[in-house]
Amino acid sequence: QVQLVESGGGLVQAGGSLRLSCAASGGTFSPYAMGWFRQAPGQEREFVASINGDGPDGSTYNTGLVKGRFTISRDNAKNTVHLQMNSLKPEDTAVYYCVVGKYYRGTYYPHEYAYWGQGTQVTVSS
Repeated sequence: QVQLVESGGGLVQAGGSLRLSCAASGGTFSPYAMGWFRQAPGQEREFVASINGDGPDGSTYNTGLVKGRFTISRDNAKNTVHLQMNSLKPEDTAVYYCVVGKYYRGTYYPHEYAYWGQGTQVTVSS
């Protein structure tokens, strides 16, 4: 059974940094995209970033949200994906979800992700 376990969330002041991690187990993940979505209270879930599976390197960011502040990386040997978040803003406050895609390439669309973690809370104070 596939499990995704996120960690690294917490409370941080505006301008600070957090590094989210996600450990995947119970399957084979290297061929598939991995990524992050987030959902703030009262808002729809939104794409943050993804990184492609085995093959040509590639990552995709919701540039309207992250604008160079976030960096996604993965370690296929450890089945982990990370999201380094710098220059955090109060509007980054949300629950962040780790995802594994159905395909090699990550996309913005939630329905193209097969597995979702339980989420980790990120709160940025002003």
